[in-house]
Amino acid sequence: MGVIRIYQLTLSSFIGSSCRHLPTCSEYGFEAIARHGLWAGGWLTLFRVVRCGPGGTHGFDPVPDTLAPRQRWYMPWRYFQRHRKEA
Repeated sequence: MGVIRIYQLTLSSFIGSSCRHLPTCSEYGFEAIARHGLWAGGWLTLFRVVRCGPGGTHGFDPVPDTLAPRQRWYMPWRYFQRHRKEA
């Protein structure tokens, strides 16, 4: 989480506000790691950054409150969510 905070304070101001999601990718990563731990939160953050790239999604994309119970630690690709279901 320290690396994300250093990025927010230094490089983020040089790169500018170019994230297509709300909250931004760095805020998402900070919250995901705080809520779900380094392993699951790290994978959620990685897949969020991938979704933010060209041809990716945009809009409001919050960190999930809970993870599906069948998501095992050795299957990190299950953290990738292409489309969020509207509540």
